[in-house]
Amino acid sequence: MTNEGSMMLVRKVSQLFDRLAQGEASAAELSEAVGEPRSSIYRLLSSLQAEGLVEQGSKRGQFRLGFKLLTLGTAVVSRFDEREFAQPVMERLHDLTGETVFLCVRRGDEAVCIERLAGKRVQSLALQLGGSLPLHAGAASRALLAFAPETEWEAYLQRNQPLSRFTASTPSEPGALRKLLRQARTDGCTISDQDVTVGVAAIGVPVVDYRGDVRAAVSISGVRESILGDDYERWREALIEAGNEVSRALGVQLAGQNIARFS
Repeated sequence: MTNEGSMMLVRKVSQLFDRLAQGEASAAELSEAVGEPRSSIYRLLSSLQAEGLVEQGSKRGQFRLGFKLLTLGTAVVSRFDEREFAQPVMERLHDLTGETVFLCVRRGDEAVCIERLAGKRVQSLALQLGGSLPLHAGAASRALLAFAPETEWEAYLQRNQPLSRFTASTPSEPGALRKLLRQARTDGCTISDQDVTVGVAAIGVPVVDYRGDVRAAVSISGVRESILGDDYERWREALIEAGNEVSRALGVQLAGQNIARFS
């Protein structure tokens, strides 16, 4: 097989995994998602099943991701120092708020969730473990962008026009996004007010390392009235301190100052 053929095969497998990550699917659905004939999909599925990467789903004719991927995924996640340092901090936030707590890292122009503690009130949120959102949508996502150099804001905008929208509140104009990013630096946190899911809000803060680079973002998310209600200031301060604590573990000496100063 040529190098080009190998790359095409890898791309097809990646697309198939992306589709199965959304839930079980039939060969016909996978054929449509990957853009390959059903016969080719069956051959690919057969090879992946032999390696434990794909398995039969809960219904006849359905397929799902195999357990071997859990081992592989765990190996990837384990290399993130951010996750190790953030885990106890996230658990405290979870105990304090009862809301869903996220830890996200940047991958290209997306924020990927590498840890998630489910809230007691809202279970169905857009961002799942291993899932991703574009950097302009959501509190953790915008925290990763807001505290990066402004040159990265402009590069992101150039690569992502037009900005994708999830709700009427998603910042889809460059000027609106810049305003939110600057406000985040002033406040030391980002606020997502129904810009990913109607009725849901979130607060996010960055985690930076000893070089001042943004390594991750921590956020809490839940029903809007809860996140932005009477407990907002208390939870915001707790979240900022949580981001500071994880940053200190990564070598930053914050001396109690607002983390925005280190962007």
